[in-house]
Amino acid sequence: MIIAIPIEKDEGMESRVCAHFGSAPGFLIVDTETSACRSILNRNEHHAHGACMPLASLQGERLDGIVVGGIGQGALVRLNAANISVYLASAPTVAETVASFKAGTLERVTPGTACGHHGQGHGCGHDRY
Repeated sequence: MIIAIPIEKDEGMESRVCAHFGSAPGFLIVDTETSACRSILNRNEHHAHGACMPLASLQGERLDGIVVGGIGQGALVRLNAANISVYLASAPTVAETVASFKAGTLERVTPGTACGHHGQGHGCGHDRY
């Protein structure tokens, strides 16, 4: 499977998962079967609240899923409309996150578990690691 994970800085599989999908500086595209990965910049990193365009930077990528530290409801709805499943990261690094994804232990993000607003400590994963 091919998944995208928002990252703070490109350090390959040791990259840290960014706390929020839309504001991530980049994404690591990972083939979960081979662990091959490559990074892409988030061209939509700086945006107004609620104006995240998740597919803008990921356009043209064939993705089976996205694993996030946190994601807003609007972005979640757009990704789900594009038939992309979104999962909540449970570890601070891409390598650990991919291992959890492969083990099938990641929670799927629903509108009830998505972020309603930006900031720390509001239960959407920002304070997870």
